[in-house]
Amino acid sequence: MRRAEIYYKDSLAGLLTETDEGQYIFQYDKDYTIKFPNQVITFSMPVTEQAYIDNRLFPFFEGLIPEGWLLDIASKNWKINPADRMGLLLACCQNCIGAVSVKAINEENE
Repeated sequence: MRRAEIYYKDSLAGLLTETDEGQYIFQYDKDYTIKFPNQVITFSMPVTEQAYIDNRLFPFFEGLIPEGWLLDIASKNWKINPADRMGLLLACCQNCIGAVSVKAINEENE
């Protein structure tokens, strides 16, 4: 299982999880839903207390991953298979252009 904290500007917006079975779960942080009920990270995922679950990485997060020559550089430098979308998201999207950033959660430190 791999997990990441998803930030909107400087606020923790939620957690993204890739389960060992390959399922993806995005859950808005409870405090975020209370403080920012209308501040969505993407219009396709309105703020709610219900988890979003899918068998593929959500399109919004796919869109954060580099493409083309930049994807080639990232996958070669970090030795990440281009098909490992969660791995690329965790490696490449800590300092995205825009308001959303991704911070990998290191399970060993929890």
